[in-house]
Amino acid sequence: MKIVSIDEKAVPISSDIRNAFIDFSKMNVSIVAITTDVIRDGKPVVGYGFNSNGRYAPTGLLRERFVPRLLDAKQEEILNDEGTNFDPEKIFRVLMQNEKPGGHGERPVAVGTLDMAVWDAVAKIEQKPLYQLLAEQYGDGDIDENVFVYAAGGYYLPDKGIPQLQDEMEAYLDQGYTHVKMKVGGASIAEDLKRIEAVLDVVPSGEHLMVDANGRFSLDEAITFGERIKDYGLFWYEEAGNPLDYELQAELSKQYPHALATGENLFSFQDARNLIRYGGMDPKKDYLQFDCALSYGLVEYMKIVEMLKEYDWSPRNCIPHGGHQMSLNIAAGLGLGGNESYPGVFEPFGGFADNYPVENGYVKLPDVPGIGFEAKGNLYETLRSIGK
Repeated sequence: MKIVSIDEKAVPISSDIRNAFIDFSKMNVSIVAITTDVIRDGKPVVGYGFNSNGRYAPTGLLRERFVPRLLDAKQEEILNDEGTNFDPEKIFRVLMQNEKPGGHGERPVAVGTLDMAVWDAVAKIEQKPLYQLLAEQYGDGDIDENVFVYAAGGYYLPDKGIPQLQDEMEAYLDQGYTHVKMKVGGASIAEDLKRIEAVLDVVPSGEHLMVDANGRFSLDEAITFGERIKDYGLFWYEEAGNPLDYELQAELSKQYPHALATGENLFSFQDARNLIRYGGMDPKKDYLQFDCALSYGLVEYMKIVEMLKEYDWSPRNCIPHGGHQMSLNIAAGLGLGGNESYPGVFEPFGGFADNYPVENGYVKLPDVPGIGFEAKGNLYETLRSIGK
């Protein structure tokens, strides 16, 4: 059993949308294909992976360091002890050979991209959906057949006014979502409050709306904004300040009375633990958004989940960033609180399997081996283009 080849390709997900910090006009992602010599249904098993939106394609890191390192590894360094499948934990150790601690930067994005492809291949070799494999080998055996998902939108766009914002949110509700999220921090507080109030006219109540500042605010701005929105009773107030400013998060936690959410831009076990130690987050009401596809992959994510339990956090308080099928499998297999979704945005990487509609805020997963990319037609077509 061996890896035959690993191919990488950078593909665009460019869009005119913007949040409080960046626009997506030049955004791209890496897609990878790990081809093995294992045959299932008459074809070699191929594991696919990609990095989440918001970080650029780590092409150089993959091609110059991590792909050659994995291809050069000995069989015993990448296979499980029985020699019957690839071992994601061993592969993680291979990828991280000769890597200095700290300074995570874009490195975890590259490793997370390969990690996704490894898990896709492992589950396909076992001929099981990844969520089932995770529940059996790492969870309590139970699977969430329906996973909570919310619609992340409300981006700033040229010539997008309040009527268009309301139409967007109404469309999400019509698609079966019960909760929606919108961007803030990219306009004046007065303008953003008008935008929030307009969306509140559309959704059933404040508990059905999240707001996301994408790390834009200073401490004073974060507290001021929180003071202005606290009476709306929102589902959560997300990433008010810089993701590594744990003091800001802790001070905001003292001032803002409702749920906070953050973590999508923390890319390591150590950074996640520092947030829990020093960020003032409340395990009874707050949410964590670590995205395995950006943070060294599922091997690292499971270390984070175990760490959280030591600090009395439930996996149900984890709702990952990214809106992709990998996190959906993790949510179903490990009992997380749900998953983000990007209806019609960041295609073909956002969204879930074809013919599996969102119903009353929940979605089912397909019963196909691996992560399920083959059940999403436009994504599978893109992934199959690697190497062509």
